[in-house]
Parts: sequence; C-alpha cells; structure tokens
Amino acid sequence: MGEFKVQRLGTIMEPEPGNAMEAQGVLNPGAVRGPDGHLYLFPRMVAEGNYSRIGIARVLFNDAGDPTGVERLGVVLEPEADYELRPGGGGGCEDPRVSYVEVLKHYVMTYVAFGPNGPRIAVARSTDLFKWEKVGLVSFTPYKGLEFQGIDNKDSCVFSEEILSPAGDKQFAIVHRPLFPGTTPEELAQQPDDREIDDHRESIWISYHPLDHNKDIVIKDAKFTSHYHLATPVAEWEKLKIGCGAPPVMTQHGWMMIYHGVSVADGQGDEKQRLTYSAGVMILSKDDPRNILYRSPRPIMKPDLPEEHVGLIANVVFPTGIDHRTDIGMPNRFDIYYGMADDRIGVARLDVPDELPVG
Repeated sequence: MGEFKVQRLGTIMEPEPGNAMEAQGVLNPGAVRGPDGHLYLFPRMVAEGNYSRIGIARVLFNDAGDPTGVERLGVVLEPEADYELRPGGGGGCEDPRVSYVEVLKHYVMTYVAFGPNGPRIAVARSTDLFKWEKVGLVSFTPYKGLEFQGIDNKDSCVFSEEILSPAGDKQFAIVHRPLFPGTTPEELAQQPDDREIDDHRESIWISYHPLDHNKDIVIKDAKFTSHYHLATPVAEWEKLKIGCGAPPVMTQHGWMMIYHGVSVADGQGDEKQRLTYSAGVMILSKDDPRNILYRSPRPIMKPDLPEEHVGLIANVVFPTGIDHRTDIGMPNRFDIYYGMADDRIGVARLDVPDELPVG
C-alpha cells in the first residue's frame, strides 16, 4: 500500500515591507484556477489592530512547474458590511476558501466575517475572481435541539458539486466546525487527558442547502436546512480540535479533504502558544461523502520549519488552499497552500498514492 507523501516547496508569500495592509501578516489563502487557467491565491492580509482584508495574487511557477512566488493584484474583499465590522473601528474578512461550483456557474468563497458578534461564516460569489458579490452570512436550522445560529464558526468550505444529502437527493453542501462554548482548543487543553469527547459539539459537520433547478440557480439566503456530523477528534494530534482546511477535491479514491487538527505543544507560552496545528487527510466516498474511507492516523504535515514554529502564533500549519496539478500532467499531485505560524504562506506538494494506506 502507498502513503501520502508531502514535500515542502517553500514560502510563497510573506508580508511586503512597507505595506500597511500586511503589517501583521499574510496567511491562510484560498486557491483556485481562474477562467484563464492561471492559479490565484486569496490571502488574508492583516493590518494593525487585526483588521483583515482578502487580497488576490497570481501564482508564479518555474520551468519545472513548481510555484515560486506571487504577483500581487489588489484587494477583493474588505470589511464593509455590518456583520464584518466591530465596534471601535475593527473588522475582518478572514481565512477564505474558494471553489468553482459547476451547478452555480460561479466561484464561491466562504470566509470568516469577524464582526460585532464574533466570527461567523459568510459567503461571496464571482464569475471572474476579480469582482465579488457578498451574499451574506450563512444561516442554519437547528439539528435535534442543537442550535448552530449565534455560535462562533470559523472553518468552512464548500463542495464543488452537489452531493447526496441525508434526504437522499443531491444538494449544495458546506463543511464547517461550530465553536460551541467550551470547545475551543484553549478551553479543551485545560481538561483531563481522558476527557469524554462530545460527538456533536466537537465535530466537523456537513450541512446542506437545496437548490431549485427549475429557476436560475443562485445562492440567495445561504440557509442550510439539514446536517450531518462527519467526524470527531480521534488521534492524539487532533485531540483538542479538528476543522476543515482546504475545500474537498476529487481524486481517484473519492473526495479528498485536507483538514487541521490541534494538540498540546511542548514548551512555554500563553494558551495559544502552547498549541500545535497540524494537517491530515480524509478521503470521503465519491457517491456519499458522509462515508469516510480513509483518515490520517498521523499528520501529513506538522510544524517543522522555523517559519512554522515562529510567528504571530507559534507552531501552526494551517492548510486552506489546494491546486490539482493536472496542468502539468500529474493527476496524483496536489499543491497545498497553508498558513505558517499565522504570519506567512507556504506551499507543499502532496502526492496521492495509487492505493489507500491501511489504517
């Protein structure tokens, strides 16, 4: 059996000297191929006061096809709506994930709107990647008495195709991880090692939104009406929290989702500095992504480089973008774009094996 092999390709983007919009870092980018075939990144650009915008940059490649740098092209989203603005002048459009959704004929961006009530999932859409229309905040109906509305929610991405819902039909779907009170990594790190994991409140969820195929298909209210809890923490490297990373992409084995897990780090520091963010792989069934066919028993990426250990928040590898390298004739190669210590952006090459590992 094969293994998922990862090779670091280096730092692709770091704060630009003298650029006030990047004074506190560039990190956690969305990544997607545009209509012109070029690869575009959508980095979170952090100014003083934790004021975050979402930029756009074209990725540059060498003759071997490896990414080597970026060309900055401007800003596509900045805090303007009331749900993105905080009292006192702060605000945030953060941590975008971008997918082209064929049935909608649009690129769909999920991002964190950091407004007066805390972090919430918001959606924007585009046909060309340069002009974006804000759709608004995502809303959820309750699930068996579990209320998603009014809960902090940061990690989200969408499937590029409609997938099978719990009702048995195909629907538009979002992956997310609500941060219910008491379930942040900092809070769980204070709990005993043998604590009982809450299967619902600590899970990655898939939620579904029906589309009316008899009308022009658009995302109007972004309201998700049915839900399925996909995965809870299992391994030690993800024990404090799991959440989606890059959007699911199709492979020969099924949907591949790069996700992140949080564990306690060695060493000193405040609550955040004592955490380690790593990345793993889930393979979900092509026919019904609620079925997990494979899940990393160990991280495929953990903080190893100095740039991943030292930054605004230490010991962070945080994947948010993925690029399928069919453009250079390598169907088993995927490039992962990820935040490095909440300060800069790295890229790594992931080679998917012909057969899934056992265990």
